[in-house]
Amino acid sequence: MKAFKAYDIRGEWGTELNEETAYKIGFFIHRIIDAKTILVGRDMRLSSDTLFEALAQGITDSGCHVDDLGLATTPLVYWATAKYGYEASIQITASHNPKNHNGLKISAKDALPVGYETGLKKLEAIIESDEKCIPVTEKGTIRHIDVKQDYLAFQKQFSGNTDNLNIAIDCSNGMASMFVHDLFGKCNFINDTLDGNFPNHEPNPLEAENQQQIKELVLEKKCDIGLLFDGDADRITFIDEKGNFISPDLIIAFLGNYFIGEQHQKGIVLQDIRSSRSIQEYLDQYQAKVETWRVGRAYAALKLRELDGVYGGELAGHYYFRDFYYSDSALLAASIVLRLLNRFKQEGKTMSQIISKITPYYNSGEINFKVENKQAVMDAVRDHFTNIEKPERFLDFDGYRLDYHDWWLNIRPSNTEPYLRFLCEAKSEDKLKEIINVVTNISHNIK
Repeated sequence: MKAFKAYDIRGEWGTELNEETAYKIGFFIHRIIDAKTILVGRDMRLSSDTLFEALAQGITDSGCHVDDLGLATTPLVYWATAKYGYEASIQITASHNPKNHNGLKISAKDALPVGYETGLKKLEAIIESDEKCIPVTEKGTIRHIDVKQDYLAFQKQFSGNTDNLNIAIDCSNGMASMFVHDLFGKCNFINDTLDGNFPNHEPNPLEAENQQQIKELVLEKKCDIGLLFDGDADRITFIDEKGNFISPDLIIAFLGNYFIGEQHQKGIVLQDIRSSRSIQEYLDQYQAKVETWRVGRAYAALKLRELDGVYGGELAGHYYFRDFYYSDSALLAASIVLRLLNRFKQEGKTMSQIISKITPYYNSGEINFKVENKQAVMDAVRDHFTNIEKPERFLDFDGYRLDYHDWWLNIRPSNTEPYLRFLCEAKSEDKLKEIINVVTNISHNIK
């Protein structure tokens, strides 16, 4: 089934995902997670209420109960799952996907993510088997609960004084709108009302066209920083005072000033395989150890817990925290970035100056190659460079990453699309162009 992905269930509503499938997911979810009560939240997409009704009907027909959070950010569902001891939870959302999409993010006890390898594959097989859904005699119930004020109080623990800052915030008409006014006070807000039509731009903060409004606002209002949230508020990107997009992996390094520098927390920092080498180099000042792991919440949240890491992040704008049950929260990341920037501004430093000190590298950004034989292209790229010089580090758990003295690359297959995703960094612009040209030529020459 096309809607079952590596990390969650997601697809175009009415075709790849529909009411019948949602009902079956609800009816059979107890087969992959032994839970009597399932916590369910949802975003403001136009199909979310309909999806909830079908899902909840399936859950209660199987004899399990539903605790209905109503409208919620995805991180709120993670937090409530762990905080209140639920055995399972589901957030109805398609995250940053277009408005005609919807989906389900499933978590187990302690907000542990359920991905394709840890339960979704089995659930998909049950649904595809055409096993009949026979409602039990004693059906479950639906109870409405509200924990938003408790969640807001928890988030405020990480907020610092930001009176010194001029802040711009774009909520993408998504779920962050529920909390940003209470958390961040007087700011320059845009697209801060819930609207499943996403009338101003799509809720993907990585796409350049979706960043245009917040960049213009930062420059117009002479802001110190801009914040851009995705649709369900589990991802965030930042814009500096010059209107420039900040690569999300560099924020991983920046967050170390709080967790390790201020709070003196001990433990590992986690990055994904696409992340800049400058993260480790910047955090060397705190003697911090950075571990590299696979892309995606289904892997990152589990790995951070396994390592008992302090925090971690991804190039996509996810930031995970030990203090947040090893889960990701865009609002928590925003609070910490703002309190740090407030401190740095008092020292006379701007966001662009801080970021320029983090990385000395030229970066390609993520480049997508549409190829038929992904593995052959990946192997050819690996062999080309390793035959010239043995890398200082070679990783092969999520595509390939080759690290050399003054440059590195990562090439990995997309989990959802017919693309190879490629990224590299180098100390010189000429070297960067050389690497990009080599990989481009290899991708074009292999059928």
